[in-house]
Amino acid sequence: METKIVERRTVLKGGAAAFGMLGSSASASMLTSIEQAHADTPPSSLPDQILSAFQRFRETIPANFDQEYVEKVVRPFFLTSFYEGERPMLPLIDVTFSKENALPYDLWGLITRDWRPTPEDGVTVFLQGLEKRGPNNLRKRIYFSGVTPDLYKPMYSAKVVVFFDKLMDQKFANKPFMRHYLDYYFDLYWDLHLGVTADAIPFEVRQIGEAFNTVLAYRNPLLPITYDNYMIVRERLDFLKSWIDDRLADIESSKIKNPEKTIAWYWLKNAGDGRHFAKKDVVFECFHNFVALSQWGNSIFGIMSRLSEDGGDPAVRASFQKTMSGNFDNANGATFSPLELFVMELFRVISPNGGSISAIHDARTSAYGGSPQQKFSLPMERHSYISTPHTSTSLDPVHWKDPNAFDPSRYLSVPTSAQITEDKCDQIGLARCPFEITNFEVKDGRKANITNSGFGTVFGVVDGKSLPVCDYAGFAPFGFGYRRCPGEQLTIQVFEDFLRKVWRDKIVFRKLNLANAGQVPIGPTAVIEDDLGFTRSA
Repeated sequence: METKIVERRTVLKGGAAAFGMLGSSASASMLTSIEQAHADTPPSSLPDQILSAFQRFRETIPANFDQEYVEKVVRPFFLTSFYEGERPMLPLIDVTFSKENALPYDLWGLITRDWRPTPEDGVTVFLQGLEKRGPNNLRKRIYFSGVTPDLYKPMYSAKVVVFFDKLMDQKFANKPFMRHYLDYYFDLYWDLHLGVTADAIPFEVRQIGEAFNTVLAYRNPLLPITYDNYMIVRERLDFLKSWIDDRLADIESSKIKNPEKTIAWYWLKNAGDGRHFAKKDVVFECFHNFVALSQWGNSIFGIMSRLSEDGGDPAVRASFQKTMSGNFDNANGATFSPLELFVMELFRVISPNGGSISAIHDARTSAYGGSPQQKFSLPMERHSYISTPHTSTSLDPVHWKDPNAFDPSRYLSVPTSAQITEDKCDQIGLARCPFEITNFEVKDGRKANITNSGFGTVFGVVDGKSLPVCDYAGFAPFGFGYRRCPGEQLTIQVFEDFLRKVWRDKIVFRKLNLANAGQVPIGPTAVIEDDLGFTRSA
């Protein structure tokens, strides 16, 4: 295992290598098309400054970059625009802001061989418009069937507990924590999804996961470390899909032990005829979750930073002490237990996912005339996205009287998804969400259905008991309405186990006295100094 960890670290070649503002060998087709447009257009219509700017761009792209990478990644990256959307007053996002292909275009090469959306090869619900998910958000309900909170304790918790026990073993005390976390994270990831761990995970699968995470963390496609790891993902993509497909066959045939303790088992069981969740889609979801679950690293680092004895947040530390000193797992008739409330408040203030990205389209022409692309005949496609913000919405004084205070009890007085009925929507002044309140009966042997609130938020009802979420715009870290992340409750339960471990073993987080802390890519757009470690206070 240790040998493979060393090998995996070679994936991060390039480190924080110095780079020129942009790199050297822009694609020939890109520059040729621009130069042709210049030749065919009167000089007065295409200022020389534009051509000069593209020439400077060309001269600064690293010479060793693959031409197709420049064409499919570098160029789209610099032609993409992001816009900050409004903070919702209700937990809803209009369907005009679509999830259809709502992925920055330069990242498509990480998940498809053709560098572009290819839904015929499988698709994830996270990149699928509501109109393509089947009736009443059916695809989201099928996905959610594998992560409903009733499954966690009997099916998933033991795997998570073992992971944290290994991660915070005494032999790792006083050592950089996040590099160590990333070395073992994919053991938990593949165990939860497919029931595979340790040496049963091929080196190539570990490598592509870490490379994928590194690209998302460094993000700038002109960095050598981004380029190197992007190309590793490209090289391993077919291998990964084939390996996942084989493991799904093992789950279907019960070749693996306890297949019902994997997320994929529930997806396969509840997919019905596969029209809205085919096996190829299950394959896609299994590796697209690299994006969703990579935010766990952000979350752990954020929690450690706030609980740290030196430089932490006194209010968070005091709240943790108060929560864990009581009967923290007993909801005492309320919807959420004290520990769940504490974790929810952590996510509100940490908000590892900054916003929900939607695809929007440039009208090209408007009341103000044609776009610059039309006017100058520039043969480049622009891509635009809007982000409905999570962090600023969670801290909006419109929603909370004291939004900057750390107060887990705030969720005791706001509505849950079970309380947002059609009558409640009528009272608010809404006829309904984008679809009606309906039920999806699971087919995996449980007496359970997946329903939704009047805002479209999906949640479970098991053995007649609702398992709702806080359905309030002021709690935004997992998104809004029909777009809300289905992995919310699983993630909260994972971090409850993390904090139980911290409390039970008297774990103390503190800064390490390191001359040169390592740079670690822990999640999307997050590269941190790995200078936090742990000890045991007794």
